[in-house]
Amino acid sequence: MDNNNWPESGDFVVCTVKNVVDFGAYTTLEEYGGKEGFIHISEVKAGWVKYVRDYVREGQKIVCKVLNVDPNRRHIDLSLKDVNEHQKRAKIQDWKNEQKATKWLQFVAEDMGTSPEEMGAVTATLSNEFGSCYIAFEEAAINGEDAFEDIVISKELAEKIASIAQENIKLPFVDIAGYVDLTSNLPDGIELIKKALKAAAKVKIDDVRIDVTYTGAPRYRIKVIAPEYKTAEAALKKASEKAIETIEKKGGKGIFHRHIETAKA
Repeated sequence: MDNNNWPESGDFVVCTVKNVVDFGAYTTLEEYGGKEGFIHISEVKAGWVKYVRDYVREGQKIVCKVLNVDPNRRHIDLSLKDVNEHQKRAKIQDWKNEQKATKWLQFVAEDMGTSPEEMGAVTATLSNEFGSCYIAFEEAAINGEDAFEDIVISKELAEKIASIAQENIKLPFVDIAGYVDLTSNLPDGIELIKKALKAAAKVKIDDVRIDVTYTGAPRYRIKVIAPEYKTAEAALKKASEKAIETIEKKGGKGIFHRHIETAKA
């Protein structure tokens, strides 16, 4: 993070123990430009602590909770005892993920010849819009470059981020597929079918990706990627109904098949 940023009280932060003393431990905050934090001996562990070194040592990575922040004094009070094991694991994972995202953005910057200043602005934009750079990559892994349609970044940058995201992030998602048969006897029937397929692909549901592909006239495959099956099935139903509704409004016909075996019958 930028060196001008400060954590807030209640935040969980990843720290490296820098110096252990009789009355506590000094640390550097990994996500805040190496700012210094202090853990008083009373915040090391619940109960009486005789030797701080029994619980922390120099060079150790730990997760602390921020108690107080005083930017004017450049002072941050931390607690180790207020962090449970679940919070520790979650924070370490988030930190590691953000490190990955930073490395991926460096790859993008090198590939595009982007200056550190420009990439710093991109990093800030992604963090502000998505909450973190890694979450931005997760969204791109699901939705491709469409994840950035409302974000002020270039199309080339969006494409490169999406490409890296889809190559590197394997989300615990499920994918299902169904098939629609779309026909129209009108002179512009092909264009009407294209519009119906676009309507299906544009169905928007949070954390869901919908892809439509041609399998052989008059059949088209609708693939849905979603966090779990219930959401995937709902999205597939909505997308297929949208395609059929669109073509039927123009005098065409549409039929949905959940499985390809059914479609072949």
